[in-house]
Amino acid sequence: MSTEVKVPVLGESITEATLGEWLKQPGDPVKADEPIASLETDKVSVEVPAPVAGVMGAHAVAVGDTVQVGALIASIEAGSGAPASSPAPAAPAPTPAEQPKASDGGDTPAALSPSVRRAVLEHGVDPSTVKGTGRDGRITKEDVLTASAGKTAAPAPAAPPAASDSGTTAPARGERKEERVKMTRLRQTIAKRLKEAQNTAAMLTTFNDVDMTAVIEARTKYKDLFEKKHGVRLGFMGFFVKAATMALKDIPSVNASIEGDEIVYHDYADISVAVSAPNGLVVPVIRDCQDLSVAGIEKTIGDFGRRAKDGTLKMDEMRGGTFTISNGGVFGSLMSTPIINPPQSAVLGLHRIEERPVVVNGQIVVRPMMYLALSYDHRLIDGREAVTFLVALKNAIEDPTRILIDL
Repeated sequence: MSTEVKVPVLGESITEATLGEWLKQPGDPVKADEPIASLETDKVSVEVPAPVAGVMGAHAVAVGDTVQVGALIASIEAGSGAPASSPAPAAPAPTPAEQPKASDGGDTPAALSPSVRRAVLEHGVDPSTVKGTGRDGRITKEDVLTASAGKTAAPAPAAPPAASDSGTTAPARGERKEERVKMTRLRQTIAKRLKEAQNTAAMLTTFNDVDMTAVIEARTKYKDLFEKKHGVRLGFMGFFVKAATMALKDIPSVNASIEGDEIVYHDYADISVAVSAPNGLVVPVIRDCQDLSVAGIEKTIGDFGRRAKDGTLKMDEMRGGTFTISNGGVFGSLMSTPIINPPQSAVLGLHRIEERPVVVNGQIVVRPMMYLALSYDHRLIDGREAVTFLVALKNAIEDPTRILIDL
């Protein structure tokens, strides 16, 4: 008896996905609800669970194929595993970079996803030496990049000199290589949406800077007690999200959106925060930030970060959002002009903290400063409102007591 495995409902307005990885091969035993495949959607990776227990049947689609919701992708046969007398199908010989090497205990790495295999080949990393931080110990692309960064590159052997027609030795030219890799569905969607934002919104960016002294002192003083009580580290994002929530309440147009010929104002703050995932940045949404404390915000961000790395974020957690905060400072960015995430009307860009000389009370002093950038849709938000929003945010960060007393 055979049970069909079909592409599940992926979420509102999402009708197709890309088969990113087969987690079970034909003949493998399968438990009910065990993931058998990974689908890449416009926003996140989604695992397809087995509807019943049995033996993995034939794959109906290949890795990289586009599949529609409800389409047949595989089957599960009745039984508990492939018969002992049935030889397993021969797997294609792995390339040297893919070839697992036995560890001291004889274990080898789990199956690598296509993106991880590409990273292994590009960076010449031995996967058996990489510690996987993904779900069930799987190796992620970030794991490979981290391993590559810590690996000492061996010098390339010198190419033998080429002889010219006259018999003289000509200097060898450097080898030039090209590689074509199909864009992931996530990257295609990002490109499309960002270009649509540029074509639709009247985007403008305004800047300010903020003295981080008070927040740094508060964090240094209370971080140990905070982590002990709440079980999460006290970072800077908690302060910025809370400060932004207060500023959005004062300047509601920054939290609004345009729908047709109407402006939609929101009495709540659902703030999208960019976090790193193996296939790039994803933007989950912290719901009802106006009702959350700094501790509640930090807990939510920490949970998003862990599950983004594991690829277990849900579609509903990526949907919506009335305002976005993007922290390019963690990558070393000094200043940028972030692009709006439609239908939102504004995005706040945070940048690296850098000690700079500033004038305070007529004296030149060195302070840890950060540039802030607010990109906004000028069709809805006036320059006065954008500047007022940034000033309110700056005041709250430079005097965190304002956050406590909602001032």
